[in-house]
Amino acid sequence: MAIHITGLDDADRVLTNSHFALLVGMMLDQQYPMEHAFRGPAKVLERFGSFDPESIAAADAEEFAALCATPPAVHRFPGSMAARMQELAGLVCSRYDGRTERLWTEAEDAHDLMKRLLELPGFGKQKSRIFVALLAKQLAVRPAGWEQVAGNYAEEGYRSVADVVDPDSLQKVRDHKKQMKAAAKAG
Repeated sequence: MAIHITGLDDADRVLTNSHFALLVGMMLDQQYPMEHAFRGPAKVLERFGSFDPESIAAADAEEFAALCATPPAVHRFPGSMAARMQELAGLVCSRYDGRTERLWTEAEDAHDLMKRLLELPGFGKQKSRIFVALLAKQLAVRPAGWEQVAGNYAEEGYRSVADVVDPDSLQKVRDHKKQMKAAAKAG
């Protein structure tokens, strides 16, 4: 299944073809517009020439940070996100032999998958729940109990990146997030 999150065919193709890119896009999705966060892996691929976790983990930290900071930067905090990306790549290499999909293909169930995601740099409870929903909705990866683990992100609607499949759904997710912020401010 093809991923359609960024609004750019080339960037979406990187997410579709690389499980590590999809994981990194999710990691970058904080304090930054979601479609721009998920474009980060394509920027790295274009500049670095590879999006292989082993190559990223082994890259010189200063050079990699500079590459991530080159305009347009991969994130509004390119230095810290470059370091986090290299840390994530190192973890994927050391625990999963560089095969990102082992995170979910070898998980006993959704609770085990959630535990594995929470061990990743930049993944808290909410982001992990959203990623479980994204895997289920976009890649049809549905370990036992995924709906319970994903919570309201498993429901039909436009709550998160898991629900983005085109520009219209992206706008609906943005509108939902805006409503949630307004409700939080009001209450």
